[in-house]
Amino acid sequence: MLSAFLNIFKVPDLRNKIYFTLGLLAVYRIGFYVPIPGIDQSSLEEHFRKMSQGGSGSGLAQLTEYFQMFTGGNLQQSTIFGLGIMPYISASIIFQLLGTVIPSLEKLKQEGEIGRRKIQEYTRYSTVVICVIQAFFWLKYITAQQLVYPSFADFSGSFVGTSMFWLIGITGMTAGTMFLMWLGEQIDEYGIGNGVSLIIMAGIVARMPQAVVYVIQNASLDVSAEGKMGPAKILFILMAFVAVVAGSILITQGQRRIPIQQAKQMRGRRMFGGARNYLPLRVNHGGVMPIIFASSLLIFPSLIFGWMSSTFPESTLWSTMSDEFRSGNGFLYVVTYIALVYFFAYFWTTVQFQPKEMANSLRDNGSFIPGLRPGKRTADYLEKVMTRITYVGAGFLAFIAIVPQVIAATLEIPIFVSSFLGGTGLLIVVSVGLDLVQRIESNLIMRNYGGFLGPEGGGRIKGAYM
Repeated sequence: MLSAFLNIFKVPDLRNKIYFTLGLLAVYRIGFYVPIPGIDQSSLEEHFRKMSQGGSGSGLAQLTEYFQMFTGGNLQQSTIFGLGIMPYISASIIFQLLGTVIPSLEKLKQEGEIGRRKIQEYTRYSTVVICVIQAFFWLKYITAQQLVYPSFADFSGSFVGTSMFWLIGITGMTAGTMFLMWLGEQIDEYGIGNGVSLIIMAGIVARMPQAVVYVIQNASLDVSAEGKMGPAKILFILMAFVAVVAGSILITQGQRRIPIQQAKQMRGRRMFGGARNYLPLRVNHGGVMPIIFASSLLIFPSLIFGWMSSTFPESTLWSTMSDEFRSGNGFLYVVTYIALVYFFAYFWTTVQFQPKEMANSLRDNGSFIPGLRPGKRTADYLEKVMTRITYVGAGFLAFIAIVPQVIAATLEIPIFVSSFLGGTGLLIVVSVGLDLVQRIESNLIMRNYGGFLGPEGGGRIKGAYM
């Protein structure tokens, strides 16, 4: 393992790619703390600290926490990278979904590189529009909460008035997101790994030292000490972290391999084809998208029930529903969370996985699944298999999704500590980390170096199959 790691720095091209990627990620972390002019950062931090302690606004505080984790942005400090990379991801998802229902976009997808560049151009324009809309509503909110310096919020004869503040704020946040998009594209072209995914992972990993410092500061050898973390609790957290990471790797790499037989063909006096291969179907085909969709959608019940509870304080129904969804560990919240994860897992798999196109592609290439006729029978079989393995993948995603809330409520530790024991953040780190390691391995093996597992481990990381 150590020798394989040292081999990275023996290849000049690979070494330069890694240094380039780390340099751009450092630029992202520097820009992460550059604030937008005119916003009172201390008042903004105090505002969200009070909201996170409870009340009708806790849903918005939770929304900004999720936003920061998923996008690499930082709305709670309102920096130029406050919106993160999420507008670009949202635009990409929108065009990915529209590509399945709009014939013109579907035709562009089939045109290869030229069509892909055209869709990418549309995605960038849409990213700008989404950034402007999101920045407008965010600045409107913090202005209404009086979190802007008076000289910026009120024209009153000053040089920088209200119009200038809005122009600077919207332009700055939009330019920050577009710059992050450009950083991701530069990493894709000149670095190593998926640039956008690495930016999101960097934002998640940067939160880990805060959790480690909290555990160290609250650690105690006295089992009976109140408000402290004893040896048993710390040991459980470490074991749970290792177990959840191992399970995440297993489900991320898990595949159902469908045997594929290539038809034999006679060309002259020679026989071609007849090879036996496998068609890998991922158990977790939706990745982290079902959890992201479910988590984002669950923010709105918290906001709605919180508002209804404050509007009708005498009603026990709205108060109970608000407490259930605001705490994040209520029975209704957990059940709704699991149901939404299953729903979005099947929804995303339906959008991404096209069994009919896959069956036609196998038929056109002269391949078939043994025992099944090419065409509709093959498509039905692939859809049936994917439906079954998606049930298992969605169950694991639901378990990973609720682990942080359950552990936080049971062990009485902050959510920013328990979030590294499961949830979307951990899955993103594991998925992006595996992709990065596999890309590095491919570069090493291409230059006759062994993989990270060494000769005794098969030479490289492979996907598990079931």
